[in-house]
Amino acid sequence: MAGIIIALISGALMSIQGVFNTEVTKSTSMWVSNSWVQFSALIVCLAAWAVNGRQSFMGLARVEPKYMLLGGAIGAFITWTVIKSMDSLGPAKAVMLIVISQLIVAYVLELFGLFGVDRQAFEWRKFIGMLVAIAGVILFKWES
Repeated sequence: MAGIIIALISGALMSIQGVFNTEVTKSTSMWVSNSWVQFSALIVCLAAWAVNGRQSFMGLARVEPKYMLLGGAIGAFITWTVIKSMDSLGPAKAVMLIVISQLIVAYVLELFGLFGVDRQAFEWRKFIGMLVAIAGVILFKWES
């Protein structure tokens, strides 16, 4: 149950953050806004680290494969794509497409066991569920 609540909070925070970042971009620029997002996240993470355990940063040297350390760089492009999509589509349409994309990519990662994810067998019900979600986006976006 805790995982479901945390996931729902995560989705809500992503939507709110996307709106905030889009508004900051209007007053600055894409990369100034993105830099502020990443910098402020660093400050929050360092504060949480200082309060919560203080594990050594040297653990990063043991991460294998090394490309797994690119999550932060990917985060910068996530911020960029969220800002651009929300600016051009509006928050609701952008988030719906973002979530559908996340669902499809996550399922492909599971199906093929990519990047260390445990491989899962293909299930028609999950595939049909994705099609229903995509149909929902089409209905939501449909203009009469």
